[in-house]
Amino acid sequence: MEETIELKRNLLNEMVRWKTKRKRKPLMLQGARQVGKTWLLKKFGATSFDNFVVVNIDKDVTIRELFEKTKEPHRLVEQISLIKGKPVLPEKTLLIIDEIQDSDEALNSLKYFKEDAPEYAVACAGSLLGVAMKKKGRSFPVGMVDFMTLYPLSFSEFLDSYDQRLAHIVRDWKVEDSLPEILRQELNEKLKLYMVVGGMPEAVVDWIETRDLREVDETLSNILRAYPLDFSKYATPAEMIRIQQVWDSMQRQLAKDNKKFKYSEVQKGARAREYEVAVDWLCRAGLVHKVNNTETARFPLDAYKDDSIFKLYLNDVGLLRRMFHLDPATISQENSLFTEFKGVMSENYALLSLLRQGCSPLYWSSGNQAEIEFLLEHKNNIIPVEVKSKESIQAKSLSEYRKKNNPAIAVRMSLRNIQKRDGLLDLPLSLADRMIDLL
Repeated sequence: MEETIELKRNLLNEMVRWKTKRKRKPLMLQGARQVGKTWLLKKFGATSFDNFVVVNIDKDVTIRELFEKTKEPHRLVEQISLIKGKPVLPEKTLLIIDEIQDSDEALNSLKYFKEDAPEYAVACAGSLLGVAMKKKGRSFPVGMVDFMTLYPLSFSEFLDSYDQRLAHIVRDWKVEDSLPEILRQELNEKLKLYMVVGGMPEAVVDWIETRDLREVDETLSNILRAYPLDFSKYATPAEMIRIQQVWDSMQRQLAKDNKKFKYSEVQKGARAREYEVAVDWLCRAGLVHKVNNTETARFPLDAYKDDSIFKLYLNDVGLLRRMFHLDPATISQENSLFTEFKGVMSENYALLSLLRQGCSPLYWSSGNQAEIEFLLEHKNNIIPVEVKSKESIQAKSLSEYRKKNNPAIAVRMSLRNIQKRDGLLDLPLSLADRMIDLL
């Protein structure tokens, strides 16, 4: 992604900390295709090092063959310097290895960079790394790589790239203070715009540069069309068909009032064992996110999850809107996005916000009587997070959960103003990215 717009990515701060770690290991940056991994690594190289050198395993046969011939780091660095015509210097150069999942040898070389040449800063990008590793039964040498995950831009990052005044307000707001009404409405309007554009970097750049939602839609459509092209790369023909079927069913799955994933929506009579691999593939590729069910709110939550009952969410709200063929004109209609698609749009947005904050939520249900969108662990507390898409709220499920489990703190995301009292944090959806801070 070679745009002139300066997108703000919070993960850059984590990368700067990685550079100065005492026991720094090669960095593996994971994430779905087109979320801006290579762009961010180049930005990191340009701002935190004297220079950077990029090698692409997928495109450059010479580089791929080089890793096949040797895994000795100093020889690799010497040869890459000759091939690229740029020096790769200890501590001064960021060596970026792109599409590293396409080479077993390049992956294995990371071990030797860690053991024999830790003075070199090596950062790798892998879109389909999880898929490739699963497919070939490979694994990284234990403890030899630092991992980070890049998601599409959050609402906060979108504001930081588009309206820095509002971004500063969101970043610094205190839980004790109510948002002034004019500011609350302004944030809600910007949130609706974010729901339309989403966080895919190319779509965000299109909007900032042109203010033309037709260009945004064209970009989002192209991304949705491009994703299935990857299905054949690491899947057998039989797997590819099932992956495509699950992907094609996502619109139907997400449009239901009860968003629990049903294999029967993929194909009539379909069974779990026939499509589990396809679901796993899409999760590993970062295209969808799985949220498993639990009926038990105890530590550790993961021990009580039900692997057979889950929901799938898309990796970006803009792509989700485009998948629904929802006209961008709804941006000008009061709360129309939240009215017609309130469940899926708001829940998907909230989940992605939680994932970026390092949470791994489940969803809670009590038979068929009550359901809480997300349940997560934080500082020895199990926190229920209910997501509502309007200001008028009926929180029967949250009330039942609190009565049954007596949590120290509960969160209700909605369009209402911020307020914290009696163990309940009312959190505006526009401040969802601050949830962990505000707790």
